[in-house]
Amino acid sequence: MSENRLKARLEDRIRLTGPMSVADYMTACLADPQDGYYTTSPEPFGRDGDFITAPEVSQMFGELIGGWVLATWIAMGTPDPVHLVELGPGRGTLMADLLRTARLRPAFLAAVRVHLVEVSPRLRARQADTLAPLIAPLSGTLTGSGMAAVTWHDRLAEVPAGPTILIANEFFDALPIRQYQKTPAGWRERVVGLDATGALTFGVGGAALAEDVVPTGARDAAPGAILEVSPASLAVAQELAGRLVSDGGAALLIDYGHLRSAPGDTLQALSRHAFADPLAEPGKADLTAHVDFEALARAATHAGAEALAPLTQGEFLLRLGLLERAGQLGAGKDAATQERLRGEVERLAAPDQMGELFKVLALAAPGLVPPGFERRGK
Repeated sequence: MSENRLKARLEDRIRLTGPMSVADYMTACLADPQDGYYTTSPEPFGRDGDFITAPEVSQMFGELIGGWVLATWIAMGTPDPVHLVELGPGRGTLMADLLRTARLRPAFLAAVRVHLVEVSPRLRARQADTLAPLIAPLSGTLTGSGMAAVTWHDRLAEVPAGPTILIANEFFDALPIRQYQKTPAGWRERVVGLDATGALTFGVGGAALAEDVVPTGARDAAPGAILEVSPASLAVAQELAGRLVSDGGAALLIDYGHLRSAPGDTLQALSRHAFADPLAEPGKADLTAHVDFEALARAATHAGAEALAPLTQGEFLLRLGLLERAGQLGAGKDAATQERLRGEVERLAAPDQMGELFKVLALAAPGLVPPGFERRGK
């Protein structure tokens, strides 16, 4: 095996400056300009990559999200223009399937401005290829088709002001987390350092987490318990909420995670569809952590937005008509096609597959209840 250049540089950095936070380690592994996973991996998505996202499982996922976007636009009062934003668009599969569904409402295509927030030049090129059949004739301007060309951005703040519908599918799980370990002296930050042999290892540093910010569900945790917080995720949620409050609109956040803030070590590495040691090959595997949906909702409501009662992905897709769409696609088709569709429905919605592990949170401007959701307490 060739030398892992990022691993060598991280080891040198720790020798010089001391252990680093888990957040800094994740950031380096995923986004290092020379050796980070998302900057160098030839194809992280799909069966030939390291993991499969829901849009890659079935076209039905993106089509149902497209229907949700149209219904949300109508609930917003059909603003023109409206910004359709996707955070972390992957290969562009979700947006392509969504836009095909959006053709059902030409007025929406006339109003929509598509914005993809993506920092990787390589993934931007892949997204452009995927979306080419839908946007190539437009040459960056509005035409008789009524749809604008896609604009790429490095961050959400670059998207122009105005009514917004935002989609984030498996975006928050890749944002860096900080981990804290319960010790006799309180919660102390978990760090990545070097063991006696010079290999990367986890340890406990001196930085403390104030007790008044520890979630209720973690205050009686046993010694050794791990608590995860993601300042980066909370900052995005607050920024997004502020946009929705000022400009109107809604956001759909889909990811794997938990509905209540609680202790647990969920940092994981994925390589070739299998779990790996997060410290073994920095930059060579995808690093993720479960999303704390309660914390995201709390950050958004503090910024003034509505945070609707969250759903499991299975319940959400069934509410949108997953079974009916599968029936339409399978009508009159051969047995193999119908069996494939049944398998896709199971993968997306079954409790023992993506249906329960993945959660869906909708954020909205005050007074707006996006389709498929209810206010908390209803």
